[in-house]
Amino acid sequence: MKVIIFCGGKGTRLREETEFKPKPMVEIGGRPILWHIMERYAKFGFKDFILPLGYRGSVIKQYFHDYKICNSDFTIDLGTGDIMAYGDAALDWKVTLCDTGEETEKGARIKRVAKHLGSGSFMATYGDGVADIDIAALLHFHKSHGKLVTFTGVRMPSRFGTVSMNKDGSVKSWQEKPMLNQFTNCGFFVFEEAFLAYLSEEESCDLEKTPLEHLAREGQLAMYRHEGFWQCMDTLRDYQLLNHIWDQGRAPWTR
Repeated sequence: MKVIIFCGGKGTRLREETEFKPKPMVEIGGRPILWHIMERYAKFGFKDFILPLGYRGSVIKQYFHDYKICNSDFTIDLGTGDIMAYGDAALDWKVTLCDTGEETEKGARIKRVAKHLGSGSFMATYGDGVADIDIAALLHFHKSHGKLVTFTGVRMPSRFGTVSMNKDGSVKSWQEKPMLNQFTNCGFFVFEEAFLAYLSEEESCDLEKTPLEHLAREGQLAMYRHEGFWQCMDTLRDYQLLNHIWDQGRAPWTR
């Protein structure tokens, strides 16, 4: 089963890091967050990736083109250009990199890389969020309900504290940034091949806004509930948090 990881966004809210590279290349512990996401899938045996590229996509192409050399010691014969690499830096991943347009929405990006999917189910996720999600359990849930699409839902903490008050203004309870009851889509999708019919290659074809709303009305959308760790890298604060977690040696997405 192939895995699409969206790599086309501009990461404007993380401009401190994304001025000269795409957000999936922003690093956690010296490796791009994209690598961490791919490593999570690879843990469960899914190593065939498709990366729809957009903003500064050449940076991602160069990274994978040079991956073995940049992660190995090597000898180069400057006369012949022959290179001998040492060590075991190679990964048994297959990575297909596709230019899908700088302004293209995610639905169109899927449609534009569909020729690389083959037949059957496929997975997809965003290129800026890590989680300790059990991919095998996600797939088992998807197969159990028979719908076209499964997405993963997480509960987010409130950005602010909440209070409950009596009529006289006295406070009954105070909760600092409690977990919200509503679930939020964090990606980690599973799609049936028939879902591709809901998409077009038009640049404005988004994934969430029309296709998934349509599927929800048709009863063809299901949510896999994830109560574990998930964190996106949307802002500088998120970047600092994820690197702090890594530096403390307690990154849940690696377990």
